Amino acid sequence: MNDYVIREVRMEDAGRLAGIYSYYVQNTAISFEYDAPSVSEFENRIRNTVEKYPYLVCEKDGHVVGYTYASAYSVRSAYAWTATASIYVDKDYRRQGIGSTLYDELEKRLRKQGIVNVLAGAAYCETEDEYLTHDSYRFHTTKGYEKVAHLKTIGKKFDRWYDLIWMQKKL
Repeated sequence: MNDYVIREVRMEDAGRLAGIYSYYVQNTAISFEYDAPSVSEFENRIRNTVEKYPYLVCEKDGHVVGYTYASAYSVRSAYAWTATASIYVDKDYRRQGIGSTLYDELEKRLRKQGIVNVLAGAAYCETEDEYLTHDSYRFHTTKGYEKVAHLKTIGKKFDRWYDLIWMQKKL
């Protein structure tokens, strides 16, 4: 990836990250949130995440174009070696290798932390529609994740029901 820089998140990135994420909240079923979080909510999310897990951004020419982070799968001690991963790329920068590069760096850092399993949830519908494609499922499959659970009609958005697929990768 030429001209891209992967770095740790900074608190001043919160506004840009909220902007990237708000597109997905308002226009897609990728996120099951109905209301886009405020900048201050994003700051809280960043603060809570970086206490224990990596939170990375991708920059092009000093402009943040994507981000990824890990979080706890469960607070119970037996799950300490399992994390969940989330990723969002600016809608105008998709399909340029940013997501793949971000995940590669995230997984590298999680390995160093002793994480053994990474889980990712992907919203899913049998037939793609204007709110949801199979892109997230395909992306995770390409990155070595396998489908381990399929929860049907678990999230309702835009007056439609969507499934959630849990995917897992052993690091």
